[in-house]
Amino acid sequence: MTVTKVLALICVLFLAGCASYTTPGGTVQLSQLSDVNINELMLIKPAASFPANISVARIQAPGYQSCKVDSFGSGRYSVVTTREIESEQDFERLSKLPQVAGIAPLNRILLPTNLESIKALREASARLKADILLIYTFDTSFHAGEQKFAPLNVISLGFLKNKEVTVTTTVSAGFFDVRTEYLFGLSEATAKESKNASVWSNSDTVDDLRVLTEKAAFQKLLPEIEKTWNGIVFQYAGKSI
Repeated sequence: MTVTKVLALICVLFLAGCASYTTPGGTVQLSQLSDVNINELMLIKPAASFPANISVARIQAPGYQSCKVDSFGSGRYSVVTTREIESEQDFERLSKLPQVAGIAPLNRILLPTNLESIKALREASARLKADILLIYTFDTSFHAGEQKFAPLNVISLGFLKNKEVTVTTTVSAGFFDVRTEYLFGLSEATAKESKNASVWSNSDTVDDLRVLTEKAAFQKLLPEIEKTWNGIVFQYAGKSI
């Protein structure tokens, strides 16, 4: 066995004995992704036709990672194309909303590597012939006792012993006109889960609580999205029928 392999084995054994968990990457403020100024925003009008084809993208902070997934793209945000939290049934539910012709996720093939504004997602949506872009982002925080851990913090599981750990997730969503970037409406939901850290033995167990919380938040978001969409249909769809 070479010296390099011996050193690598020692590192693996050391890390195994010092179990830790890295909190996932951060969220994105949807309001900061516009590529036009305030005066231009005030002049933007909707141009989407109904029934509408909707493209969907989950966005997070640049370089987002969790234990199980990573993100695509660099710049002011990244896109998570792996469905870790969402299920096929969730999107089937949304596809049955009134005045929805179809729903399609944005994948890596359609996306540029440099993501600086919503325009990049709108251009990808246009290739799918989508009328409206639905984007959403998760903001998940961890508390151990009185201490809060920021995104991408490394937490020693030994530090968490005998402490209650709370995970809080807020998921925010917005509907944008693909043609004009007009903001039709916003939705938001929050979920919180707690567990005593004494039952945790590895990082996967910690991450299971994060996934549980984010799934709960997303399930709460779905009816909020439905309310927002029904309001959009009531206000705008009649003009295109």
